[in-house]
Amino acid sequence: MRQNNISSVKKWAYALLLVAATQSGAVAVALEAESRSPCDHFNADRQPFFGDLHVHTRYSLDASTQGTRTTPDEAYQFAQGVRIGVQPWDANGEPQRSLQLSRPLDFAMVSDHAELLGEVEMCNNPEVTGHNSWQCRVYRAWPRGAFYLFNFMASMRASHLGLCGEGDELCKAASMAPWQEMRDAAEAHYDRSADCTFTTFIGYEWTGLVPSSGGNLHRNVVFRSAKVPPLPASYIDTPGETLLWDALESECNDSGAGCEALVIPHNSNLSAGQMFPLQRANGSPLDADYAARRQRMEPLVEIMQHKGASECFYSPGITRDELCAFEQLPRDNIARFNNPPAPDTGFLRDTWLQGLSQQARLGIDPFRFGVIASTDTHLGAPGAVVEDGFLGHGGDGVPALKAVPPGLPDKLEYNPGGLAVLWAEQNTRDDLFAAMQRREAYGTSGPRIVTRLFAGWDLNPGLCGAADMASQGYAQGVPMGSDLGPAPAGSGLSLLLAAQQDAGLAERPGLPLQKIQVIKGWLDADGARREQVYDVAGDAQAQGTVDTANCATAGTGHAKLCTVWNDPDFDPAQRAFYYSRVIENPSCRWSQRLCIAGGVDCSRPETIGEGFEGCCASEHRPVVQERAWSSPVWYQPAAL
Repeated sequence: MRQNNISSVKKWAYALLLVAATQSGAVAVALEAESRSPCDHFNADRQPFFGDLHVHTRYSLDASTQGTRTTPDEAYQFAQGVRIGVQPWDANGEPQRSLQLSRPLDFAMVSDHAELLGEVEMCNNPEVTGHNSWQCRVYRAWPRGAFYLFNFMASMRASHLGLCGEGDELCKAASMAPWQEMRDAAEAHYDRSADCTFTTFIGYEWTGLVPSSGGNLHRNVVFRSAKVPPLPASYIDTPGETLLWDALESECNDSGAGCEALVIPHNSNLSAGQMFPLQRANGSPLDADYAARRQRMEPLVEIMQHKGASECFYSPGITRDELCAFEQLPRDNIARFNNPPAPDTGFLRDTWLQGLSQQARLGIDPFRFGVIASTDTHLGAPGAVVEDGFLGHGGDGVPALKAVPPGLPDKLEYNPGGLAVLWAEQNTRDDLFAAMQRREAYGTSGPRIVTRLFAGWDLNPGLCGAADMASQGYAQGVPMGSDLGPAPAGSGLSLLLAAQQDAGLAERPGLPLQKIQVIKGWLDADGARREQVYDVAGDAQAQGTVDTANCATAGTGHAKLCTVWNDPDFDPAQRAFYYSRVIENPSCRWSQRLCIAGGVDCSRPETIGEGFEGCCASEHRPVVQERAWSSPVWYQPAAL
């Protein structure tokens, strides 16, 4: 989104302010990490930029073994609205399906797996030493078998498969070309003109899991600029999150070379509870040093993507918040192990509560992270999040179906993924990276909902009607992702919450909003962890409906919502966090849309064609309520 220009004087004032200080709880940032033109569209009160920081192309083993041929260059073209071909390909090498974004993204990052980057290049390029190894012959003859074989060694054993030579030098050498191609593509598509239409980040995915539980430990690494290490640090090289941080600090953040990186964990819903451990790798309790490093290195997590949502867990009779059931997967680990029933592990709301307890013990919260969302597409299709016409993303090692439709193109439990949204002054690497560092970020489940959250003391109830609402929000409080506290004597805690529906397009308008909710988590005086969901904007009469027979929507809703909410239960002695959840009116899920298009009538078995069996499965969810989640604000009652 674009807003009016400001004067050069105001731009310089902004720069000086950033040098002097940052928002409460934010990390100080270096200016001019890159050389580029200033943006014509600059807004000191910040504007929302929509993007995707989780994108796989032909250089990820799980993408390449399912037939993905999309290059990093093509992925960035797609993010800007260029049509690309996706599998399957015919005998002449022509794609039989294609994708195109109806609305370009503001930013994107190709995040191919660091592990096996060399093997993928080696097995696909006849000119690379090792191309004719037995391992590469298996890769080419039996790609799905190779996916499991190579990944077992890399992700569970932190090892290569024996084709890399002494010291893994052959695979390291083979990794150089794809890593350079990823870097070159990001540089080629970064708009350094004053138009600032598109920003790219150089990065990758670090991919490991816990062998005993199958728990996912995956993380995306984002670099601020084109100054990056010669090769990405993989799970094979650094089999543990602290080892990854060590490598990024020594090779990047503390190297003095102008390199800067941050880390974004994802799919904690599939981590078997081990993405956010309460002890170190040696079994000792977390300490303040670990907590501080985690805050510094991992300011954000991914709350939503193709493989489900990680906000909170729902189970009838156990959890009262039914909206937690949104895109909830039926298992707790990425390896599909049949673990003892414990699917409620790894969710962010509980982790934020654990963080409050750790802060009470350590003086610092190791789990003080904000949120984004992304796709985790394995087709090289960043931002392909609409429910209508979904072609699958092929994540979790499960290919998007290669047969040309009809049929459901992906596993029923998966979804099109979400978008990352960053509040920044302008669409540049420096400004977007700074937004990530200070956690002024949020995630959506796909729609381009715009939402803001400010927290302060006894905020003016008339802020929603103010023309300079955002300026006053910054002046009177702190934005999402920030720390707040302690409370002045006699003050109450207020939140300014605003949301606007996705405007959509003429041929595909966005849906109205149903409501804004505030989710509060806190510690009682005895240390017990509590949570509460408040409906704070919207009304019971604004109820949209959807007809699952034809996906037609009806009813009422809201184009905009805004409120200044005062916590009725605020206790200045209690540690707490607050985040918002913006709920859209109901609509048809991707699977229901395709079931209707396929003429499926579950009461008539003869209409259930091949590939459409999931339409009538008990676990099929025909309706979805899209949403946006803000990063929290944290209230700290007293300095420790």
